[in-house]
Amino acid sequence: MTSECPAVALRGLRKSFGPVTAVDGLDLTIHPGEVVAFLGPNGAGKTTTIDMLLGLARPDAGEVRLLGGTPAEAVLYGRVAAVMQSGGLLKDLTVAETVRMTASFFGRTRPVTEVLTRAGIADLADRLVGKCSGGQQQRLRFALALLCDPDVMVLDEPTTGMDVEGRRDFWQAIRADARSGRTIIFATHYLDEADAYADRIVLVRQGRVVADGTTAEIKNLAAGRIVRATLPDADQSGLAALPGVEAVEVRGDAVLIRTGDSDAVARHLLTRTAARDLEITSRNLEDAFLALTATDATPPEANPAEAAPTATVGA
Repeated sequence: MTSECPAVALRGLRKSFGPVTAVDGLDLTIHPGEVVAFLGPNGAGKTTTIDMLLGLARPDAGEVRLLGGTPAEAVLYGRVAAVMQSGGLLKDLTVAETVRMTASFFGRTRPVTEVLTRAGIADLADRLVGKCSGGQQQRLRFALALLCDPDVMVLDEPTTGMDVEGRRDFWQAIRADARSGRTIIFATHYLDEADAYADRIVLVRQGRVVADGTTAEIKNLAAGRIVRATLPDADQSGLAALPGVEAVEVRGDAVLIRTGDSDAVARHLLTRTAARDLEITSRNLEDAFLALTATDATPPEANPAEAAPTATVGA
């Protein structure tokens, strides 16, 4: 596979369910070796897009190309695999039996012990699937996806139901495997996962891409900054009245000010108050997510994210 051939190419993708338009002219190109977070609120069209990418649903219009061919061809030759958030496991089989049974469906696979080790569950080989935790079952799905050594792996809400430690361990296993050059596409509601593990973030709203870039680039699309300072007995209403201030929050002796003019706020705090330990930071990924995907946000046609250059990491 050459670098000229995208791992994923979606062109004008549309899908409706009765009167509801789930995907509305979505365009997206993902290059080999990228780790891409596919984010959006509930009903944004993420799962429907993933279903069409995997050949589980047929688009009403547009084209899906996966590794230069159709989704069916990629699935047939084991070049794409998916880790879904639920289903697909038999509770009365052991972990190793599940992997061996799945391997028997294919002509050539990676060794069972290898994929169990890569998924971090080699020590659970003899445990019944029904006795495994939710996180362990997700690792088992990851092991199954690794059997055919796919070029593209799609993860749909893979850590739903996991505890914090389980999520961390799962992503460490995913990221370690991605270093081999595999293309990883994942949808998640956990924005910290996208911030920590994605090379690139694609935000969708109402079935269309509204922002596409690195984590830093996406954060920069949320206008304004946060000014934080230590200021006992802060005059919250007075600070809120400053030009450009959007919100003021007091946390003990600390004050956090969301503003479009951080220089003016900082100057006021340093010259008119007893503020100290002043910090100015950019908005975080959650701020950008809410600003760009809110139902009352600017329509995609006029959204600044559409006009801004998008990142093509790894191109």
